[in-house]
Amino acid sequence: MTPPDPRPVIDCLVNVHFGETETQPDFMTKVRDDYFKGPPSMFDPVDLAELLDEMDKHGVRKAILMDNLAKPSVTARKFADERPDRFALAMGGMNLLRPVKSMRELTAVAAGLPVAYAVVGPSFWADGQYPPSDAVYYPLYAKCAEIELALCVNTGLPGPPIPGEVQNPIHLDRVCVRFPELKLCMIHGADPWWDIAIRMLIKYRSLRLMTSAWSPKRLPDSLLHFMRTRGPDKVIFASDWPVLRQHRVVPEANALDLPAHVLDNYLYHNADKFFFGTDTDEER
Repeated sequence: MTPPDPRPVIDCLVNVHFGETETQPDFMTKVRDDYFKGPPSMFDPVDLAELLDEMDKHGVRKAILMDNLAKPSVTARKFADERPDRFALAMGGMNLLRPVKSMRELTAVAAGLPVAYAVVGPSFWADGQYPPSDAVYYPLYAKCAEIELALCVNTGLPGPPIPGEVQNPIHLDRVCVRFPELKLCMIHGADPWWDIAIRMLIKYRSLRLMTSAWSPKRLPDSLLHFMRTRGPDKVIFASDWPVLRQHRVVPEANALDLPAHVLDNYLYHNADKFFFGTDTDEER
C-alpha cells in the first residue's frame, strides 16, 4: 500500500550560507555548542541534492533561504536560480545607519530576485543599541510598506551572549501603530515574552509570528491555545535549518495537538498567503 503524501510545508527560514566561510564568529559557535548542542557539521557546505531530498521526504515544497545585501550568499542565490520552484530568499544586511543607499539596493534586489521578505535582528547589529521602535528603522519600514515586501524582525532573547532587551516584542507596538500598511512578522519565537507577543497578534491585523529556531514540541501551551482559537492564521512554521533539521521539526509539528485545518495553516497556508500573496481560502 502506497503511503499517503506528507502534509505540505513551507519552511520559512533555512540557512545555506554557513559553509561559505572557513570559520564562524565566536557567538555562532557558542550557539551551536552551548545552546543547541549541534554537531560540527552544522557549518558544513550544503549540497543542493541533499537539501532537496530532505525537503521531499518531509513535504517541504518551498524553503526561504537567508541572504544578505552586504555579503550576498553565493549558495542561496545559486539554489534560488537553479530551482525557483523550490526556493525564495530572505534579505538581511541593510545598513540602517546609512539608509538611503541601502534602501535603493533593497528595492533593486527585491525587484530582480525572488525575495520573500526582508529581515533584521535588533540584537545583532550596532551592539543591540536600537530597539525596533527607534526611528533608525523607519526608512526600512517605509520602504518595505511601499514596495509591499514583508519584514521579519527577531524577537525573544537571542541565543548568543549579546544584549537581548531590544528584542522584546513590545517594541513593535508603536511600529504597528505608525506603519499599519507594513506586513510585519516576529521571528524566532518570543521567549520569555510569549504573552506579550500573543496579545500583539490579537491587536494588530498585519502582524504574524514565526516559530523558527524553536522545536515545535517546546512551544508554549499559550501559543498553541491561541492557534486553536483566535489565531489560526497568525503563526508560521520555520526550522532555522540546519540549526534544527527538517527531519526533526516537521514530524514534531505534525504531532502537535492542533485541528487539521490549523495545522495546515501553520505549516503551509499562512506563509503562502503572507509571504507569497497566495489566497488559499478557496483551496480550504
